[in-house]
Amino acid sequence: MSAFFFNKLIHSSTHPPRLFPRVSRTKQNIKTHSLISTIHPMAMTNRFSPCFITKVAENNAGLVGEETLSHLKSQLLQQLEGINRGIFGVESSKKSDIEALVKLLESQNPTPDPTLNLEKVGGCWKLVYSSITILGSKRTKLGLRDFISLGEFFQTIDIQKSKAVNVIKFNARGLKLLNGKLTIEASFKIVSKSRVDISYDNSTITPDQLMNVFRKNYDLLLGIFNPEGWLEITYVDDTMRIGRDDKGNLFILQRSEHDAV
Repeated sequence: MSAFFFNKLIHSSTHPPRLFPRVSRTKQNIKTHSLISTIHPMAMTNRFSPCFITKVAENNAGLVGEETLSHLKSQLLQQLEGINRGIFGVESSKKSDIEALVKLLESQNPTPDPTLNLEKVGGCWKLVYSSITILGSKRTKLGLRDFISLGEFFQTIDIQKSKAVNVIKFNARGLKLLNGKLTIEASFKIVSKSRVDISYDNSTITPDQLMNVFRKNYDLLLGIFNPEGWLEITYVDDTMRIGRDDKGNLFILQRSEHDAV
């Protein structure tokens, strides 16, 4: 799953975020209205509350305030409730609403050059949404219907070593509620102000009983979650990270206080 796990590492900088010149209230309203209409076509329907639209329109079309970003993120997280990170599919209307909110956030990214702000991406993150799905025969072969349930997805990024460790947790109901995990280690290399190349290093499944369950379809499992490729970091702040990979997949992660490894 290339990039699920890699909204990647970047190189820190002491330079503050870029500020945009102040605009007049008239120009501000025109630009913001255009932003909502173009990037977020659903904003003019009843899918989102008037409060959501009003709050966006009250802020600058350039660098928006923390209150607006917080509101957009809150709206996005509400859309993600109850869909199990999108892994087993999402209805098209819901997927469109998520994409629209993501584009709004990306257009107001407070860290436009993430590879120059490495401290923003280091640490542990939890996946809350991915456009990658496990459906049909793949889901059946992996036993992810009744026998095995999918737990949390974590990514821990070590900016000093240019490494990322991705952990996918599982629960096998038939093995006395056995808990286990797939761990994938990868290296990253900065290639632009917002993009990193990711190389697969190794992977393990623990404990051995869980490895025995997946052994026959291990290549299939690894093929879904393997992060190799490139990842564009399109949004990052202190609590949320968004990325898009070379296969067109979208990933949304929240900062986690837990050590998943």
